[in-house]
Amino acid sequence: MSEPVLIVVQARTSSTRLPGKILKDLGGQPLLLRMMERLRRVRTPARCVVAMTTDPDDDVIESLCARHGVERYRGHPTDLLDRHYRAARAFGASTVAKIPSDCPLIDPAVVDRVLARFERGDCDYASNLHPASYPDGNDVEVMGIDALEAAWREAVLPMEREHTTPFIWERPERFRLANVDWQDDRGVAMPDRSMSHRWTIDYREDYDFIRSVFEELYPSNPGFGLGDILALLDRRPELWAINARYCGVNWYRDHLHELKTVDARQTRPA
Repeated sequence: MSEPVLIVVQARTSSTRLPGKILKDLGGQPLLLRMMERLRRVRTPARCVVAMTTDPDDDVIESLCARHGVERYRGHPTDLLDRHYRAARAFGASTVAKIPSDCPLIDPAVVDRVLARFERGDCDYASNLHPASYPDGNDVEVMGIDALEAAWREAVLPMEREHTTPFIWERPERFRLANVDWQDDRGVAMPDRSMSHRWTIDYREDYDFIRSVFEELYPSNPGFGLGDILALLDRRPELWAINARYCGVNWYRDHLHELKTVDARQTRPA
C-alpha cells in the first residue's frame, strides 16, 4: 500500500443488548481504549479512527477519544455504510479496514494477515469472514475506496446500509473478493472455530468472558494473541463456558431471507 490504510472502528453507546458496552471497564480502562490498544500493535502502516454517531449520547465517546489522542469521526447513527464512506473521504483514504469496536481480544496479527492479502492488489475486498474460520471477534474487512463508494452510491436495502459491506461481498460477479482462512505459522489449516468460540461483546456473559480472559492474560503479557487465549481456554474450560450459549449467534440470523451467499449453517438463534 502506498499510504497507510485507514482502520475505521465503528462505535456507539446505544447498543440494544448491552448499552454502554464499549465504556465498560477492562483492566482499569474503558473497553474501547483497550480495543485501540490492540490495534496499535498492528504492524502494517495504519491510521486508526473511531467512527461514532452524531447522537448526543456519543459525546462521551468523543470526549474519551479526545482525552487520549484517538482520532475520531462522527456520522450517521444507523447508516453505517454512509458513516464509513464519509469517514474514509474525510481522512483521504484509498484503503479502508472495517473493524467493530466490541472485539477487544482481536489479534493484531490477524489484522495484518488480512491487510497483507488485500495488499497483493488482485482484489477489491478481502476479509476473514466469507467463510469465517477464526474465533468470532477477530473480524477484519478491507476494501478499496472505489468498491466502498460503489456500495455507498448504489446500496438500497436497509441491511446493506446498516452492515456496510454486504453490497460488496454479495456480488462476487462484480467485485473481486478474497478470503483469509485461519492457518498456523506453517500454513496448515486450522479447525473452524467461528461457531464454537465467541470473543465479541453483545451480552453480559460476553463481557464476563472477555474480562476473565483479560484478567488472566494481560498482567503478564499485554500483547497476548489468539494462541494464548486458546491455550488458556484449554487449561480453563470453565471460562469458555461463560458465554458458550451465544456461540454462533450473529446478525445473519435475521437476514437469511435476503442473503445469497450466507446460509443457516453460519448462524444460530440467540
